[in-house]
Amino acid sequence: MSAEPVSTPDPDDVTEEIRDIADVPAVEVINTVAVHLLSAAAVKVGLADDPEAQTDLDEARKLIDALAGLVTASAPSLGDHHARALRDGLRTVQLAFREASPFPDEHGKGPGEKFTGPVS
Repeated sequence: MSAEPVSTPDPDDVTEEIRDIADVPAVEVINTVAVHLLSAAAVKVGLADDPEAQTDLDEARKLIDALAGLVTASAPSLGDHHARALRDGLRTVQLAFREASPFPDEHGKGPGEKFTGPVS
């Protein structure tokens, strides 16, 4: 058996990536991360268009908690437009989680609600 050689990143490529991220405004980085968390949470609570996507409420809870913390902490820096859109998306996945759960959490105890307050 022969193992395939492990390729190491080209130092010039890594330097270019570092330079690229240095040029991206913080608001864009935060927004991008939040959208990734939101998308993953939506899939995990069953909002995916893919009928074969598996609902996983344990994973969804973790993602929603992380998203709620990020959105709450960064909202003052994001501006009204970005913060409102992220809050709306967060609320949507929080409500979808409650609907998908066979044993819904107490009001105010659902995923992310320690950061956002009760969602209804």
